[in-house]
Amino acid sequence: MNKWILKTGLWVFLCSAIQGWAQTKTWTLRECVDYALKNNISIKQSELDLQNGRVAKKDAIGNFLPTLNASASHSWNIGLNQNITTGLLENQTIQFTSAGLNSSVAIYNGLQNMNQLKRARLTILAAQYQLNKMQDDVALNVANSYLQILFNKENLKVQQEQLVNDEKQLLRASEMVKSGMIPRGDLLDAEATVAADRQRVIAAQNTLFLSKLSLAQLLQLDDFRNFDIAEANYEPSLSPTLAESPETIVKKALGERVELKIARTNLEAADRDLKISKGALQPSINGFYSFSTRASNQRRISSFTVDPNNPTNTIGFVPSTGEAVLAPNFIPIQGNPLPYFDQFSQFKGNSFGVQMSIPILNGFRSSNAVTRARIALERARTNEKQTALDLERTVYTAITDAKGALQAYESAQTALNARKLAFEYAKERFNVGLSNSFELSQAQTLYTNAQSELVRTKYDYIFKVKVVEFYFGIPIVEKL
Repeated sequence: MNKWILKTGLWVFLCSAIQGWAQTKTWTLRECVDYALKNNISIKQSELDLQNGRVAKKDAIGNFLPTLNASASHSWNIGLNQNITTGLLENQTIQFTSAGLNSSVAIYNGLQNMNQLKRARLTILAAQYQLNKMQDDVALNVANSYLQILFNKENLKVQQEQLVNDEKQLLRASEMVKSGMIPRGDLLDAEATVAADRQRVIAAQNTLFLSKLSLAQLLQLDDFRNFDIAEANYEPSLSPTLAESPETIVKKALGERVELKIARTNLEAADRDLKISKGALQPSINGFYSFSTRASNQRRISSFTVDPNNPTNTIGFVPSTGEAVLAPNFIPIQGNPLPYFDQFSQFKGNSFGVQMSIPILNGFRSSNAVTRARIALERARTNEKQTALDLERTVYTAITDAKGALQAYESAQTALNARKLAFEYAKERFNVGLSNSFELSQAQTLYTNAQSELVRTKYDYIFKVKVVEFYFGIPIVEKL
Protein backbone atom coordinates (compact mmCIF):
# COMPACT_ATOMS: atom_id res chain seq x y z
CA MET A 1 0.00 0.00 0.00
CA ASN A 2 2.80 2.38 0.88
CA LYS A 3 4.58 1.59 -2.40
CA TRP A 4 1.39 2.37 -4.33
CA ILE A 5 1.02 5.69 -2.54
CA LEU A 6 4.67 6.49 -3.23
CA LYS A 7 4.35 5.70 -6.96
CA THR A 8 1.12 7.70 -7.23
CA GLY A 9 2.67 10.69 -5.50
CA LEU A 10 5.73 10.55 -7.73
CA TRP A 11 3.53 10.41 -10.84
CA VAL A 12 1.46 13.38 -9.71
CA PHE A 13 4.63 15.32 -8.96
CA LEU A 14 6.07 14.64 -12.41
CA CYS A 15 2.82 15.61 -14.15
CA SER A 16 2.63 18.81 -12.13
CA ALA A 17 6.25 19.62 -12.94
CA ILE A 18 5.70 19.03 -16.65
CA GLN A 19 2.53 21.12 -16.63
CA GLY A 20 4.26 23.89 -14.74
CA TRP A 21 7.15 23.88 -17.21
CA ALA A 22 4.73 24.06 -20.13
CA GLN A 23 2.97 27.05 -18.59
CA THR A 24 6.21 28.88 -17.86
CA LYS A 25 7.79 28.18 -21.26
CA THR A 26 9.49 31.32 -22.53
CA TRP A 27 10.75 31.94 -26.03
CA THR A 28 14.16 33.25 -26.99
CA LEU A 29 14.65 35.37 -30.08
CA ARG A 30 16.36 32.46 -31.84
CA GLU A 31 13.40 30.16 -31.07
CA CYS A 32 10.93 32.77 -32.30
CA VAL A 33 12.77 33.29 -35.57
CA ASP A 34 13.27 29.56 -36.19
CA TYR A 35 9.62 28.82 -35.46
CA ALA A 36 8.43 31.63 -37.73
CA LEU A 37 10.65 30.43 -40.58
CA LYS A 38 9.07 26.98 -40.35
CA ASN A 39 5.42 28.01 -39.96
CA ASN A 40 4.92 31.37 -41.63
CA ILE A 41 2.31 31.20 -44.41
CA SER A 42 4.13 33.60 -46.72
CA ILE A 43 7.29 31.49 -46.47
CA LYS A 44 5.29 28.33 -47.24
CA GLN A 45 3.85 30.03 -50.31
CA SER A 46 7.35 30.98 -51.46
CA GLU A 47 8.41 27.36 -50.97
CA LEU A 48 5.50 26.27 -53.18
CA ASP A 49 6.64 28.75 -55.84
CA LEU A 50 10.08 27.15 -55.69
CA GLN A 51 8.56 23.69 -56.15
CA ASN A 52 6.54 25.00 -59.09
CA GLY A 53 9.74 26.30 -60.66
CA ARG A 54 11.32 22.86 -60.37
CA VAL A 55 8.32 21.34 -62.16
CA ALA A 56 8.71 23.93 -64.93
CA LYS A 57 12.34 22.83 -65.30
CA LYS A 58 11.19 19.22 -65.76
CA ASP A 59 8.82 20.45 -68.48
CA ALA A 60 11.71 22.19 -70.24
CA ILE A 61 13.84 19.05 -70.06
CA GLY A 62 10.94 17.00 -71.41
CA ASN A 63 10.82 19.17 -74.53
CA PHE A 64 14.11 17.59 -75.64
CA LEU A 65 12.69 14.05 -75.42
CA PRO A 66 10.74 12.37 -78.25
CA THR A 67 6.99 12.08 -77.87
CA LEU A 68 5.53 8.58 -77.94
CA ASN A 69 1.78 7.91 -78.00
CA ALA A 70 -0.18 4.71 -78.50
CA SER A 71 -3.74 4.52 -79.79
CA ALA A 72 -6.35 1.79 -80.17
CA SER A 73 -9.99 1.67 -81.22
CA HIS A 74 -12.76 -0.86 -81.73
CA SER A 75 -15.95 0.00 -83.62
CA TRP A 76 -19.17 -1.57 -84.85
CA ASN A 77 -20.48 -0.69 -88.33
CA ILE A 78 -24.17 -1.58 -88.46
CA GLY A 79 -26.24 -1.07 -91.63
CA LEU A 80 -25.82 -1.34 -95.36
CA ASN A 81 -22.38 -2.64 -96.24
CA GLN A 82 -21.11 -3.99 -99.54
CA ASN A 83 -20.98 -7.76 -99.92
CA ILE A 84 -17.46 -8.53 -101.14
CA THR A 85 -18.80 -11.53 -103.16
CA THR A 86 -21.81 -10.08 -104.92
CA GLY A 87 -20.88 -6.40 -104.71
CA LEU A 88 -24.40 -5.67 -103.47
CA LEU A 89 -25.30 -3.67 -100.36
CA GLU A 90 -26.60 -5.79 -97.51
CA ASN A 91 -27.52 -5.19 -93.89
CA GLN A 92 -24.48 -6.35 -91.95
CA THR A 93 -22.72 -5.76 -88.66
CA ILE A 94 -18.97 -5.50 -89.06
CA GLN A 95 -16.47 -4.94 -86.27
CA PHE A 96 -13.21 -3.12 -86.87
CA THR A 97 -10.15 -2.98 -84.60
CA SER A 98 -7.16 -0.72 -85.17
CA ALA A 99 -4.02 0.15 -83.22
CA GLY A 100 -1.16 2.54 -83.76
CA LEU A 101 2.00 3.99 -82.32
CA ASN A 102 3.21 7.52 -83.12
CA SER A 103 6.44 9.26 -82.21
CA SER A 104 7.98 12.62 -83.05
CA VAL A 105 11.07 14.53 -82.04
CA ALA A 106 12.04 18.16 -82.51
CA ILE A 107 15.20 18.42 -84.55
CA TYR A 108 15.34 22.21 -84.76
CA ASN A 109 12.85 24.85 -83.57
CA GLY A 110 14.84 28.05 -83.35
CA LEU A 111 16.63 26.94 -80.13
CA GLN A 112 13.37 27.45 -78.23
CA ASN A 113 13.84 24.31 -76.14
CA MET A 114 17.34 25.36 -75.10
CA ASN A 115 16.19 28.84 -74.15
CA GLN A 116 13.17 27.49 -72.28
CA LEU A 117 15.45 25.25 -70.20
CA LYS A 118 17.73 28.17 -69.34
CA ARG A 119 14.71 30.27 -68.45
CA ALA A 120 13.38 27.52 -66.19
CA ARG A 121 16.68 27.48 -64.34
CA LEU A 122 16.44 31.25 -63.90
CA THR A 123 12.90 30.82 -62.58
CA ILE A 124 14.13 28.42 -59.90
CA LEU A 125 16.92 30.82 -58.97
CA ALA A 126 14.49 33.75 -58.72
CA ALA A 127 12.12 31.67 -56.58
CA GLN A 128 15.00 30.75 -54.25
CA TYR A 129 15.98 34.41 -53.95
CA GLN A 130 12.35 35.31 -53.24
CA LEU A 131 12.20 32.65 -50.54
CA ASN A 132 15.39 34.03 -48.97
CA LYS A 133 13.94 37.55 -49.04
CA MET A 134 10.73 36.37 -47.43
CA GLN A 135 12.72 34.62 -44.69
CA ASP A 136 14.75 37.79 -44.10
CA ASP A 137 11.61 39.92 -43.91
CA VAL A 138 9.96 37.54 -41.45
CA ALA A 139 13.08 37.40 -39.28
CA LEU A 140 13.26 41.19 -39.27
CA ASN A 141 9.59 41.50 -38.29
CA VAL A 142 10.01 38.92 -35.54
CA ALA A 143 13.06 40.74 -34.16
CA ASN A 144 11.17 44.04 -34.20
CA SER A 145 8.19 42.52 -32.37
CA TYR A 146 10.50 40.78 -29.91
CA LEU A 147 12.32 44.01 -29.06
CA GLN A 148 8.97 45.79 -28.77
CA ILE A 149 7.94 43.32 -26.06
CA LEU A 150 11.21 43.92 -24.22
CA PHE A 151 10.63 47.66 -24.40
CA ASN A 152 7.09 47.30 -23.09
CA LYS A 153 8.32 45.10 -20.26
CA GLU A 154 10.91 47.63 -19.16
CA ASN A 155 8.42 50.45 -19.56
CA LEU A 156 5.98 48.56 -17.32
CA LYS A 157 8.71 48.23 -14.72
CA VAL A 158 9.31 51.98 -14.88
CA GLN A 159 5.60 52.69 -14.38
CA GLN A 160 5.38 50.20 -11.52
CA GLU A 161 8.40 51.78 -9.83
CA GLN A 162 6.77 55.16 -10.28
CA LEU A 163 3.63 53.83 -8.61
CA VAL A 164 5.61 52.39 -5.70
CA ASN A 165 7.48 55.65 -5.20
CA ASP A 166 4.30 57.71 -5.35
CA GLU A 167 2.58 55.39 -2.88
CA LYS A 168 5.49 55.90 -0.50
CA GLN A 169 5.25 59.63 -1.11
CA LEU A 170 1.53 59.44 -0.36
CA LEU A 171 2.25 57.85 3.02
CA ARG A 172 4.88 60.49 3.67
CA ALA A 173 2.44 63.25 2.71
CA SER A 174 -0.22 61.76 4.99
CA GLU A 175 2.20 61.85 7.93
CA MET A 176 3.25 65.42 7.10
CA VAL A 177 -0.40 66.52 6.96
CA LYS A 178 -1.00 65.01 10.40
CA SER A 179 2.04 66.84 11.74
CA GLY A 180 0.90 70.09 10.13
CA MET A 181 3.96 70.43 7.89
CA ILE A 182 1.94 70.60 4.63
CA PRO A 183 -1.66 71.51 3.86
CA ARG A 184 -4.31 68.86 3.11
CA GLY A 185 -4.41 69.97 -0.52
CA ASP A 186 -0.94 68.49 -1.03
CA LEU A 187 -2.24 65.17 0.25
CA LEU A 188 -5.09 65.26 -2.28
CA ASP A 189 -2.56 65.99 -5.03
CA ALA A 190 -0.54 62.97 -3.92
CA GLU A 191 -3.65 60.76 -4.02
CA ALA A 192 -4.48 61.97 -7.54
CA THR A 193 -0.91 61.25 -8.61
CA VAL A 194 -1.14 57.67 -7.32
CA ALA A 195 -4.44 57.18 -9.14
CA ALA A 196 -2.88 58.45 -12.37
CA ASP A 197 0.08 56.12 -11.84
CA ARG A 198 -2.23 53.15 -11.53
CA GLN A 199 -3.90 54.10 -14.80
CA ARG A 200 -0.50 54.27 -16.49
CA VAL A 201 0.43 50.85 -15.10
CA ILE A 202 -2.80 49.36 -16.47
CA ALA A 203 -2.14 51.00 -19.86
CA ALA A 204 1.42 49.64 -19.86
CA GLN A 205 0.13 46.15 -19.02
CA ASN A 206 -2.36 46.31 -21.89
CA THR A 207 0.32 47.51 -24.28
CA LEU A 208 2.59 44.67 -23.20
CA PHE A 209 -0.20 42.12 -23.72
CA LEU A 210 -0.97 43.48 -27.19
CA SER A 211 2.70 43.31 -28.17
CA LYS A 212 2.84 39.68 -27.02
CA LEU A 213 -0.34 38.98 -28.95
CA SER A 214 1.17 40.57 -32.07
CA LEU A 215 4.27 38.37 -31.92
CA ALA A 216 2.23 35.24 -31.11
CA GLN A 217 0.04 35.90 -34.15
CA LEU A 218 3.15 36.47 -36.27
CA LEU A 219 4.35 33.06 -35.09
CA GLN A 220 0.81 31.69 -35.60
CA LEU A 221 0.54 30.31 -32.07
CA ASP A 222 -2.87 29.26 -30.79
CA ASP A 223 -2.13 29.64 -27.08
CA PHE A 224 -1.23 33.32 -27.23
CA ARG A 225 -2.46 34.06 -23.70
CA ASN A 226 0.34 32.02 -22.12
CA PHE A 227 2.94 33.20 -24.62
CA ASP A 228 5.93 35.02 -23.18
CA ILE A 229 9.53 35.68 -24.13
CA ALA A 230 12.66 35.04 -22.13
CA GLU A 231 13.88 37.81 -19.89
CA ALA A 232 16.93 39.43 -21.43
CA ASN A 233 18.81 42.64 -20.87
CA TYR A 234 20.17 43.87 -24.16
CA GLU A 235 22.50 46.78 -23.66
CA PRO A 236 23.21 48.98 -26.66
CA SER A 237 26.77 49.09 -27.85
CA LEU A 238 28.66 50.75 -30.63
CA SER A 239 28.33 48.53 -33.69
CA PRO A 240 31.48 47.99 -35.79
CA THR A 241 29.23 48.21 -38.83
CA LEU A 242 28.44 51.86 -38.14
CA ALA A 243 32.18 52.51 -38.15
CA GLU A 244 32.20 51.54 -41.83
CA SER A 245 31.67 54.27 -44.38
CA PRO A 246 28.17 54.50 -45.86
CA GLU A 247 29.61 53.83 -49.30
CA THR A 248 31.12 50.54 -48.07
CA ILE A 249 27.82 49.41 -46.55
CA VAL A 250 25.89 50.36 -49.67
CA LYS A 251 28.38 48.58 -51.93
CA LYS A 252 28.12 45.38 -49.91
CA ALA A 253 24.33 45.58 -49.86
CA LEU A 254 24.22 46.02 -53.64
CA GLY A 255 26.42 42.97 -54.03
CA GLU A 256 24.69 40.64 -51.56
CA ARG A 257 21.07 41.65 -51.01
CA VAL A 258 18.51 39.38 -52.67
CA GLU A 259 16.30 42.26 -53.81
CA LEU A 260 18.82 43.18 -56.49
CA LYS A 261 19.55 39.52 -57.27
CA ILE A 262 15.84 38.97 -57.91
CA ALA A 263 15.73 41.95 -60.29
CA ARG A 264 18.82 40.77 -62.15
CA THR A 265 17.48 37.23 -62.46
CA ASN A 266 14.16 38.56 -63.79
CA LEU A 267 16.12 40.60 -66.33
CA GLU A 268 17.93 37.48 -67.55
CA ALA A 269 14.61 35.62 -67.71
CA ALA A 270 13.09 38.42 -69.81
CA ASP A 271 16.05 38.19 -72.18
CA ARG A 272 15.40 34.46 -72.56
CA ASP A 273 11.73 35.17 -73.27
CA LEU A 274 12.78 37.45 -76.12
CA LYS A 275 15.00 34.73 -77.58
CA ILE A 276 12.18 32.19 -77.29
CA SER A 277 9.75 34.48 -79.11
CA LYS A 278 12.32 35.12 -81.84
CA GLY A 279 12.84 31.38 -82.22
CA ALA A 280 9.15 31.03 -83.13
CA LEU A 281 9.86 33.08 -86.28
CA GLN A 282 12.35 30.50 -87.58
CA PRO A 283 11.52 27.28 -89.48
CA SER A 284 11.06 24.17 -87.38
CA ILE A 285 12.10 20.66 -88.34
CA ASN A 286 10.54 17.57 -86.74
CA GLY A 287 11.16 13.89 -87.29
CA PHE A 288 8.25 11.49 -87.07
CA TYR A 289 7.53 7.75 -87.07
CA SER A 290 4.17 5.97 -87.20
CA PHE A 291 3.18 2.32 -86.88
CA SER A 292 -0.38 1.06 -87.52
CA THR A 293 -2.30 -2.19 -87.93
CA ARG A 294 -5.91 -3.30 -88.19
CA ALA A 295 -8.31 -6.25 -88.06
CA SER A 296 -12.03 -6.94 -88.59
CA ASN A 297 -14.56 -9.75 -88.45
CA GLN A 298 -15.67 -9.18 -92.07
CA ARG A 299 -15.76 -12.36 -94.15
CA ARG A 300 -13.00 -12.66 -96.76
CA ILE A 301 -12.58 -14.28 -100.23
CA SER A 302 -10.87 -17.54 -99.48
CA SER A 303 -10.77 -19.02 -103.06
CA PHE A 304 -12.40 -19.01 -106.53
CA THR A 305 -14.41 -21.63 -108.46
CA VAL A 306 -15.96 -21.92 -111.93
CA ASP A 307 -19.49 -20.64 -112.07
CA PRO A 308 -21.66 -23.67 -112.83
CA ASN A 309 -24.37 -21.51 -114.36
CA ASN A 310 -22.02 -19.64 -116.59
CA PRO A 311 -18.77 -21.59 -116.79
CA THR A 312 -17.12 -19.48 -119.49
CA ASN A 313 -16.84 -15.91 -120.62
CA THR A 314 -16.03 -14.61 -124.08
CA ILE A 315 -12.89 -12.54 -123.79
CA GLY A 316 -12.36 -11.88 -127.54
CA PHE A 317 -12.40 -13.24 -131.14
CA VAL A 318 -9.81 -14.63 -133.48
CA PRO A 319 -9.37 -12.03 -136.25
CA SER A 320 -8.84 -14.50 -139.08
CA THR A 321 -11.70 -16.86 -138.30
CA GLY A 322 -13.97 -14.86 -136.12
CA GLU A 323 -13.98 -17.69 -133.63
CA ALA A 324 -14.80 -16.67 -130.04
CA VAL A 325 -12.07 -16.97 -127.41
CA LEU A 326 -13.45 -18.36 -124.16
CA ALA A 327 -12.06 -18.23 -120.63
CA PRO A 328 -13.28 -19.82 -117.38
CA ASN A 329 -15.73 -17.69 -115.44
CA PHE A 330 -14.55 -17.78 -111.82
CA ILE A 331 -16.66 -16.64 -108.90
CA PRO A 332 -15.26 -15.92 -105.40
CA ILE A 333 -15.92 -18.19 -102.44
CA GLN A 334 -16.39 -16.52 -99.03
CA GLY A 335 -14.47 -17.82 -96.05
CA ASN A 336 -14.21 -16.97 -92.40
CA PRO A 337 -12.02 -13.99 -91.48
CA LEU A 338 -8.43 -14.65 -90.52
CA PRO A 339 -7.62 -14.81 -86.81
CA TYR A 340 -7.21 -11.36 -85.27
CA PHE A 341 -3.53 -11.71 -84.52
CA ASP A 342 -2.87 -12.94 -88.06
CA GLN A 343 -4.66 -9.86 -89.43
CA PHE A 344 -2.65 -7.58 -87.14
CA SER A 345 0.52 -9.14 -88.52
CA GLN A 346 -0.67 -9.02 -92.13
CA PHE A 347 -1.97 -5.43 -92.19
CA LYS A 348 0.79 -3.73 -90.16
CA GLY A 349 2.50 -0.71 -91.68
CA ASN A 350 5.24 1.81 -90.88
CA SER A 351 5.84 5.36 -91.96
CA PHE A 352 8.56 7.81 -91.04
CA GLY A 353 10.06 11.01 -92.32
CA VAL A 354 11.03 14.59 -91.65
CA GLN A 355 8.64 17.54 -91.62
CA MET A 356 9.54 21.21 -91.98
CA SER A 357 7.22 24.02 -90.95
CA ILE A 358 7.94 27.58 -92.09
CA PRO A 359 5.93 30.37 -90.44
CA ILE A 360 4.70 32.79 -93.12
CA LEU A 361 1.55 34.46 -91.86
CA ASN A 362 -0.20 33.76 -88.57
CA GLY A 363 -2.11 36.93 -87.85
CA PHE A 364 0.99 38.77 -86.54
CA ARG A 365 0.96 36.58 -83.43
CA SER A 366 4.65 35.70 -83.59
CA SER A 367 5.82 39.22 -84.40
CA ASN A 368 3.59 40.68 -81.68
CA ALA A 369 5.02 38.16 -79.23
CA VAL A 370 8.51 39.42 -80.06
CA THR A 371 7.40 43.03 -79.53
CA ARG A 372 5.82 42.19 -76.16
CA ALA A 373 8.98 40.34 -75.13
CA ARG A 374 11.09 43.41 -76.00
CA ILE A 375 8.80 45.60 -73.91
CA ALA A 376 9.01 43.16 -70.99
CA LEU A 377 12.81 43.11 -71.31
CA GLU A 378 12.98 46.91 -71.17
CA ARG A 379 10.63 46.91 -68.17
CA ALA A 380 12.86 44.38 -66.41
CA ARG A 381 15.92 46.50 -67.20
CA THR A 382 14.36 49.64 -65.72
CA ASN A 383 13.12 47.64 -62.75
CA GLU A 384 16.67 46.51 -62.04
CA LYS A 385 17.88 50.10 -62.07
CA GLN A 386 15.01 51.20 -59.83
CA THR A 387 15.65 48.34 -57.41
CA ALA A 388 19.30 49.36 -57.13
CA LEU A 389 18.30 52.97 -56.47
CA ASP A 390 15.67 51.94 -53.91
CA LEU A 391 18.13 49.66 -52.13
CA GLU A 392 20.78 52.37 -52.05
CA ARG A 393 18.28 54.88 -50.65
CA THR A 394 17.02 52.37 -48.09
CA VAL A 395 20.53 51.60 -46.85
CA TYR A 396 21.46 55.27 -46.56
CA THR A 397 18.19 55.88 -44.69
CA ALA A 398 18.89 52.96 -42.33
CA ILE A 399 22.39 54.30 -41.61
CA THR A 400 21.05 57.79 -40.94
CA ASP A 401 18.28 56.42 -38.72
CA ALA A 402 20.75 54.32 -36.73
CA LYS A 403 23.09 57.24 -36.15
CA GLY A 404 20.14 59.45 -35.22
CA ALA A 405 18.88 56.77 -32.83
CA LEU A 406 22.31 56.64 -31.18
CA GLN A 407 22.29 60.39 -30.68
CA ALA A 408 18.75 60.22 -29.31
CA TYR A 409 19.80 57.49 -26.88
CA GLU A 410 22.80 59.49 -25.69
CA SER A 411 20.62 62.59 -25.26
CA ALA A 412 18.08 60.53 -23.32
CA GLN A 413 20.84 59.36 -20.99
CA THR A 414 21.89 62.93 -20.35
CA ALA A 415 18.29 64.02 -19.84
CA LEU A 416 17.66 61.14 -17.43
CA ASN A 417 20.65 62.07 -15.28
CA ALA A 418 19.48 65.67 -15.15
CA ARG A 419 15.87 64.71 -14.34
CA LYS A 420 17.05 62.34 -11.63
CA LEU A 421 19.04 65.10 -9.91
CA ALA A 422 16.11 67.49 -10.33
CA PHE A 423 13.74 64.99 -8.75
CA GLU A 424 16.05 64.32 -5.82
CA TYR A 425 16.41 68.05 -5.30
CA ALA A 426 12.62 68.55 -5.45
CA LYS A 427 12.16 65.72 -2.97
CA GLU A 428 14.59 67.31 -0.54
CA ARG A 429 12.81 70.65 -0.80
CA PHE A 430 9.44 68.96 -0.26
CA ASN A 431 10.67 67.08 2.79
CA VAL A 432 11.75 70.33 4.47
CA GLY A 433 8.61 72.15 3.43
CA LEU A 434 10.18 74.47 0.84
CA SER A 435 7.97 73.20 -2.02
CA ASN A 436 4.50 71.77 -2.41
CA SER A 437 3.38 68.35 -3.66
CA PHE A 438 2.52 69.69 -7.11
CA GLU A 439 6.12 70.72 -7.75
CA LEU A 440 7.33 67.35 -6.45
CA SER A 441 4.82 65.52 -8.63
CA GLN A 442 5.91 67.49 -11.68
CA ALA A 443 9.57 66.66 -11.05
CA GLN A 444 8.79 62.99 -10.54
CA THR A 445 6.64 62.85 -13.69
CA LEU A 446 9.43 64.36 -15.75
CA TYR A 447 11.86 61.88 -14.23
CA THR A 448 9.57 58.96 -15.08
CA ASN A 449 9.09 60.23 -18.62
CA ALA A 450 12.86 60.48 -18.96
CA GLN A 451 13.18 56.84 -17.86
CA SER A 452 10.59 55.75 -20.41
CA GLU A 453 12.27 57.79 -23.12
CA LEU A 454 15.62 56.18 -22.33
CA VAL A 455 14.07 52.71 -22.65
CA ARG A 456 12.37 53.67 -25.91
CA THR A 457 15.50 55.14 -27.49
CA LYS A 458 17.52 52.17 -26.28
CA TYR A 459 15.46 49.57 -28.14
CA ASP A 460 14.94 51.89 -31.08
CA TYR A 461 18.71 52.14 -31.45
CA ILE A 462 19.20 48.36 -31.01
CA PHE A 463 16.69 47.57 -33.75
CA LYS A 464 17.95 50.21 -36.20
CA VAL A 465 21.51 49.01 -35.74
CA LYS A 466 20.31 45.48 -36.50
CA VAL A 467 18.74 46.80 -39.71
CA VAL A 468 22.06 48.31 -40.82
CA GLU A 469 23.89 45.09 -39.93
CA PHE A 470 21.21 43.17 -41.81
CA TYR A 471 22.02 45.09 -45.01
CA PHE A 472 25.71 44.53 -44.28
CA GLY A 473 25.13 40.76 -44.34
CA ILE A 474 24.99 40.01 -40.59
CA PRO A 475 22.10 37.68 -39.58
CA ILE A 476 19.27 39.17 -37.55
CA VAL A 477 19.71 37.02 -34.44
CA GLU A 478 23.50 37.32 -34.34
CA LYS A 479 24.76 39.26 -31.32
CA LEU A 480 21.26 39.28 -29.83
